[in-house]
Amino acid sequence: MAAHPATAPAPSRCLSAARPRCAAPRSPSSLAVAAPPAGLRPCGSRALRVRAKVASGVKGASVVDDGVERPWKLSDARLVLEDGSVWKAKSFGASGTQVGEVVFNTSLTGYQEILTDLSYAGQFVLMTNPHIGNTGVNPDDEESNQCFLGGLIIRNLSICTSNWRCKETLEEYLIKRNIMGIYDVDTRAITRRLREDGSLIGVLSTDQSLTDDELLEMAKKWKIVGVDLISGVTCDAPYEWSDKTDSEWAFNKDQSSATFHVVAYDFGIKHNILRRLTSYGCKITVVPANWPASEVLKLKPDGVLFSNGPGDPAAVPYAVKTVQEIIGKVPVFGICMGHQLIGQALGGKTFKMKFGHHGGNHPVCDLRSGRVDISAQNHNYAVDPESLPEGVKVTHINLNDNSCAGLQYPKMKLMSLQYHPESSPGPHDSDTAFGEFIELMKSNR
Repeated sequence: MAAHPATAPAPSRCLSAARPRCAAPRSPSSLAVAAPPAGLRPCGSRALRVRAKVASGVKGASVVDDGVERPWKLSDARLVLEDGSVWKAKSFGASGTQVGEVVFNTSLTGYQEILTDLSYAGQFVLMTNPHIGNTGVNPDDEESNQCFLGGLIIRNLSICTSNWRCKETLEEYLIKRNIMGIYDVDTRAITRRLREDGSLIGVLSTDQSLTDDELLEMAKKWKIVGVDLISGVTCDAPYEWSDKTDSEWAFNKDQSSATFHVVAYDFGIKHNILRRLTSYGCKITVVPANWPASEVLKLKPDGVLFSNGPGDPAAVPYAVKTVQEIIGKVPVFGICMGHQLIGQALGGKTFKMKFGHHGGNHPVCDLRSGRVDISAQNHNYAVDPESLPEGVKVTHINLNDNSCAGLQYPKMKLMSLQYHPESSPGPHDSDTAFGEFIELMKSNR
């Protein structure tokens, strides 16, 4: 049985005369699907049963100017980048017009955890893995209660879902949360452009009344550097956290039997950071990003966690001041944004990277032991180790570019990592960092 011709992603067009470089068009190809020989049973002696659900975003028919209805969806969305390139695509999820910074993520799995990672606030996430949506969405994989990213950019949207935990399709999920998505676009070409030119501001739109030039102007005027994104994602009031990692997913059985009270600053914290700390024997109080340091110290915590979060650390001087008032008084652990804030609080400088680190396959070397972990990372800023005061040790480096990936300052009883030891998604190599934080708190008792 022959399938209808597969549609190639639409080539980009360039609006800027100064930047005529555009994605090369691909020629359409045909796919032939052979029927199985008569009498054969699938999967040997038994039939395979899966829970499947058809995704609606790829099955809609389209009517074009000639009045003929096509059985496949045509391009109805655009991504316009600030360099003047225009990328036609097909929409799924919410409709409208949205501006954001385009970054690429190299994770092979875990798109739901990525969607709910608050560190992506203000950004469009482009998945380099071409096939997205095949496992659907379920309520157990949420990393926060809301989605704050600007949109999702993918190559292929799965036509169905097939997973025993699936409760809804990716498109249904995005529609409920008012998040835009596009597919059938050349994500490989866009990724290469981002690697060459750095992260770019873009506009996603399904509004056909807006011209390409109008969308380009929106992209050029929008800024993300120097903007406080943390205040929009942090919690409103303190709360207690008690959930551990579910037993079916637990992988570290050698955890502390002692109880430690940890105050966690919510700069955009992921649920699995809290679950891992709880599994290691911590009682956790989560506080908003602007919570006074004096109030935290009144609780007499065994340790303080400065969490991950979105945006530019230089845009939140109130958070840097809080870190300065806490370090040296109790053991502290910084993750991602928390790591950058610690760097600034110590008198160091942070800088914006060319295209950042986003994905679950970044090799990191622990300089103390020589051990190499494959880590999950999501950040656009880094600490300049040359700007740090004497006594601060760089403990980890990213082996892709030798950037600073971890700090330690024994005098101030602090440690920090520029990546996610809890992963979710990603490998669990670095989970031992939570055990190291436990030992730091033990030694201070």
